[in-house]
Amino acid sequence: MIRMKLIAIAFAALGSSGFAIAGDDHGGPVTPRPYTTGATLTKAVQASITPDKAIDILKAGNARFVADKPLKRKLKAQVHTTALGQFPYASVVGCIDSRAAPEVVFDQGVGDIFTARVAGNTVNEDILGSLEYAAKVAGSRLVVVLGHTSCGAIKGACDDVKMGNLTTLLEKFKPAVAAASTPGEHNSHNHAFVDDVTELNVKQVVQKIRDQSPILKAMEDEGKIRIVGALYNTSNGKVSWY
Repeated sequence: MIRMKLIAIAFAALGSSGFAIAGDDHGGPVTPRPYTTGATLTKAVQASITPDKAIDILKAGNARFVADKPLKRKLKAQVHTTALGQFPYASVVGCIDSRAAPEVVFDQGVGDIFTARVAGNTVNEDILGSLEYAAKVAGSRLVVVLGHTSCGAIKGACDDVKMGNLTTLLEKFKPAVAAASTPGEHNSHNHAFVDDVTELNVKQVVQKIRDQSPILKAMEDEGKIRIVGALYNTSNGKVSWY
């Protein structure tokens, strides 16, 4: 009898589509509830967040990170609150670099942001599809391409490194390498050159998202989302925005 009740409860948590839903998501309209710093994201809270507000939340989180004053979250409580559904307000395409985890550098909690990570923070059809799901289906208001200083993938492209599958990946950064007009040698020993290529790559990936995803481009044109670039400084923890 107890087992049957548990099964009934589990099915009751499923919407008509067959996907689990969060506590305030009943498959219909919700009343937006203002976001408060550190609030667990529900459908009602997500509904109140605009693309510009999403950027402000990330900026505030990075300021806390830089100041070494992260929020004291009850992560286990957030796990329970988000167990049956997720309503992140932003999506971040970041590098796999161990120093630049988006959830950390933006001081975010469970269920706050989608993250897609690959060396050099680039995109392919898999990541674009993931971003389309995040925005079109799950309601994310923002797409951030987050590069970082001293990026090994960018340095590898600058030096024309050849190594297994990495060779194909580094080819994606060659347009940025070719576009940089930095004085001096064009290799990883020229730190200014690496910085320029890093910034150009971020901006090119932002444009690539617009060019290769009609869904995200249309959503941005309609003001439903924003697609922006940013750069994390591994020396001081600060994120700058493009």
